[in-house]
Amino acid sequence: MNNNIILTDDGSNSIFNCNIKESYHSRYGAINESQHVFINYGLKFVSKKEIKIFEVGFGTGLNALLSYIYCENHKIKIDYQTIEKFPLKKAYYSPLNFSDQLKIKKNIFTNLHSSKWESKLEISTFFSITKYAQDLNDFKHEFYYDLVYFDAFSPEKQPELWTEKNFKKLYDNLNYNGILITYCAKGLIKRTLKKVGFKIYSFPGPKGKREITQARKI
Repeated sequence: MNNNIILTDDGSNSIFNCNIKESYHSRYGAINESQHVFINYGLKFVSKKEIKIFEVGFGTGLNALLSYIYCENHKIKIDYQTIEKFPLKKAYYSPLNFSDQLKIKKNIFTNLHSSKWESKLEISTFFSITKYAQDLNDFKHEFYYDLVYFDAFSPEKQPELWTEKNFKKLYDNLNYNGILITYCAKGLIKRTLKKVGFKIYSFPGPKGKREITQARKI
């Protein structure tokens, strides 16, 4: 995979995928976008002391890192499961400056990436992670989740992931009152989510984006 490391407007890095010509995060700010979408309008809406998260698109590991920081600060337990068909090589994730920007130890971030795939790793008392190097279309869900981070590349770039079939599987594997959160606010995606049973809510987007989508299983 042909990637370039880029600097976004909030001072944090992202990666530009030259093959599909799309960056992993908003150029207006990688950390700003992930914090706004997945933490502020995802994780903060789950009022439980033990939370199971499923992430579609591990990518740079930023969403996992921010979730780790949140659980440590709020003393809640997170069992984090994530899927990534094309894991980043060390040459790409190692230079990313998230740890410096967030003022945490670098080894926390590198451990998220270097941990063995298909195997659960206890990062701390409050945070564990299991990564699967698999395609979402073939993935067999064995657990029920409280929260889904849907962070694949855009529907234009990865249409095979933004399908009714995949959203139905995720809906079925969410606990009641569970949430799916995504940066995408396209009408087609909202209609598809609604069709499989979700109740749709629109919230203000991060800098450079008008809206984001929160879908709840009620």
